[in-house]
Amino acid sequence: MTHERSAPAAIADLDHLVLRLFAMVSEGLAAAIRAFLDGDREAARALVAADQTVDSMEAVLEELINRELSASPSPATDAVRRLVAVLRIVPELERSGDLVEHIALRTPQGMAALLSPRARGLIEQMGDDGVRMWRAAATAYAHRDPDVADSLRLIDDHLDDLHVSLSAELSQCLTSVPVAIEMGLIARFLERLGDHAVNVARRVQDLCVDAPVPVSS
Repeated sequence: MTHERSAPAAIADLDHLVLRLFAMVSEGLAAAIRAFLDGDREAARALVAADQTVDSMEAVLEELINRELSASPSPATDAVRRLVAVLRIVPELERSGDLVEHIALRTPQGMAALLSPRARGLIEQMGDDGVRMWRAAATAYAHRDPDVADSLRLIDDHLDDLHVSLSAELSQCLTSVPVAIEMGLIARFLERLGDHAVNVARRVQDLCVDAPVPVSS
């Protein structure tokens, strides 16, 4: 006789995969900023390759969630709500992984060497803010903390200010229009990563009736 997993057990299994995606985004962002500023092409290539894993994990998670949603008997209403919340969070993680990849893809162009010290510092600050936001979003997801979204919005406001400052600095320190355009895209990618972290923290509010995710020893 087969035994169907309970909905909470199924969600717990999904949670561990989702938290792996969180780690890949936050660690990938930190590595992408280092690679870009250092002109480390090998590290950048590794990050680009890693995005395929992020895409594969998203596909697996969506398949698992849709299987749970279509199971017979149907999950309880609360379980459906939580599964749908996770289904909305996973694409945010995948898109954020894409943004990390986009930063890494621009490393081989060597644009960092053309930047002023202030522009480099602003990029580093934006990266630090983004990593901090994604780590906080992961903690919010693991502990079902509904209040993290408010604190992340404050960091995101600071990230937006840095974006404005960086855009102004780039217009002053770069004379090549193509390079200025590419650097403007990198600044935008960093700003969007903050937006996605806030979106995820908001989605966590639909999960807050759950217990924290157990930490593996």
